[in-house]
Amino acid sequence: MKFNKPTILFLILGAFFITNALVAEFIGVKIFSFENTLGFSKFDFNILGFQHLSLELTCGVLLWPVVFIMTDIINEYYGKKGVKLLSFLTAAMITFAFVAVFTAIHVSPANWWISSGETKNVTNMQNAYSAIFGQGLWIIIGSLVAFLLGQIIDVTIFHWLKKKSGEKNLWLRSTGSTLVSQLIDSFVVLFIAFYIGNNWSMQQVLAICTVNYIYKFSVAVLLTPFLYILHHIIDNYLGKETAEKMLKEAAGNNS
Repeated sequence: MKFNKPTILFLILGAFFITNALVAEFIGVKIFSFENTLGFSKFDFNILGFQHLSLELTCGVLLWPVVFIMTDIINEYYGKKGVKLLSFLTAAMITFAFVAVFTAIHVSPANWWISSGETKNVTNMQNAYSAIFGQGLWIIIGSLVAFLLGQIIDVTIFHWLKKKSGEKNLWLRSTGSTLVSQLIDSFVVLFIAFYIGNNWSMQQVLAICTVNYIYKFSVAVLLTPFLYILHHIIDNYLGKETAEKMLKEAAGNNS
């Protein structure tokens, strides 16, 4: 079976897109200190009256800006239909992964395996396994809803800005769509997972949401040059004629 270049490109972008989103879900259980990682003194600031905040973030934010940039690239060449297909497929794969993990957590562990991590200061491997992989139901629901909602908003604003500003302003439609979609994504996941699921106050949700949003949007802006580099690589791979045809068809599909 022979695949043409647009099909191969869609498979590569789709595989990278799904993998990034899936990995982000699982590494997100770790909270890291941005300041300590870079060797800075911890920040100490207040937002909305919530005191002593610093850049302590879920590791999931390391990959989500990449997911949104991939969304913009896919939208450029394959339109809304391509992004929606991959978004719903990603949500299905994340759900499948959580079901698989839930099953793995609840099967009976071998007796010898439970104590097999003692040499690494892990006294109970089953408890450690459950703690790392066993994310709460509200966190799972929140992340899935936020992901799908953020994707739909991203592609819609991306195309609207493309129509208003023209073909050449890739930075504007990418940054503009990310500005809105990541705000929605950041708020929705915390609202569902922690306001509804864990009784956080709205003040705390908004404060933490603001910190996460500032980080994710800042990283997305810093990654803008890579968007142009990737665009250039794809155009060279497809060839000028095929690339222009795909861009026009994607814009037509969005309409």
